[in-house]
Amino acid sequence: MARVAGRAVNAEGTSTPVTVLRRLIAVIVIVGVLGVAGWFVVSIVRDHSSSTSPKASAPVQLKVLRIVFPEGYTREEMARQIGDVNKIAQQKRHVTPKLSPERYLALTASSKFPGEFKRDGERRSLEGFLFPATYDFTKRTTTAQLVKDQLDAFRENWARVHMGYARSKNLTPWDVLIIASMIEKEVAAPEERALVSSVIYNRLHDHMRLQIDATTRYGLGIPPTEPLHVSELASQNPYNTRVHFGLPPGPIASPGLASLQAAANPRHTKYLYYVRKPDKVHQAFFTNKADFDAYQVKHGY
Repeated sequence: MARVAGRAVNAEGTSTPVTVLRRLIAVIVIVGVLGVAGWFVVSIVRDHSSSTSPKASAPVQLKVLRIVFPEGYTREEMARQIGDVNKIAQQKRHVTPKLSPERYLALTASSKFPGEFKRDGERRSLEGFLFPATYDFTKRTTTAQLVKDQLDAFRENWARVHMGYARSKNLTPWDVLIIASMIEKEVAAPEERALVSSVIYNRLHDHMRLQIDATTRYGLGIPPTEPLHVSELASQNPYNTRVHFGLPPGPIASPGLASLQAAANPRHTKYLYYVRKPDKVHQAFFTNKADFDAYQVKHGY
């Protein structure tokens, strides 16, 4: 073997195995260096891209608010409740709701009846159908959606009312809804709902005037905090059940489920009269006018 310029070659001029090994090692080293450099560059680019590209936005969590409609509220009282809740939402929760008292009154002033209460082409006030309950809403909830939620709640609760007994007395669902609204306004003690209902059924059966002053108040727009004058009790307002026989033209409030059930299924009694006891909560019930009058005299009514 000969050496030419310090390089080992064989007789044919090719590199020896030692030279090949050295070249292989050199290639491996170069590839490793390039790989590390490439990884470093990719990491820098990735980090830069992550820092400059917009992050995926999380869904906005809207504040959930609540509005409570108590049993026995009228449409107008519910509209005022919306106004009061709007003020609280703005002042304490820093939210401006879309709900509008004016829009609520407009939407509920004339509409088709829900469910089995529907009548061909008839549009009337939704008084009585706006189910009293607690409703969740956000700043995006519209007034129309709130009304829909109330009507949906009414349908769900009405489905739990058994109409068999009422129908046997020739009363329609509309009649029962009206009776339920009167019960809601007249009763303070829950256990007396079915008893007041029995008085209404008995007086209707005996062709007596109902003489429920809550209907007169509704018809004339007189709040319960104000006394009824003699002229008002004698008015020809269609809701004055001291003057007119039978049920008033429509519901006088929105009843809850318990009053709906009591209106469809009264207690079986012979009571024809009742009057509020001195405790301002419970009622005293009577089968005849003499006992009714004597009780009132005794307690200075």
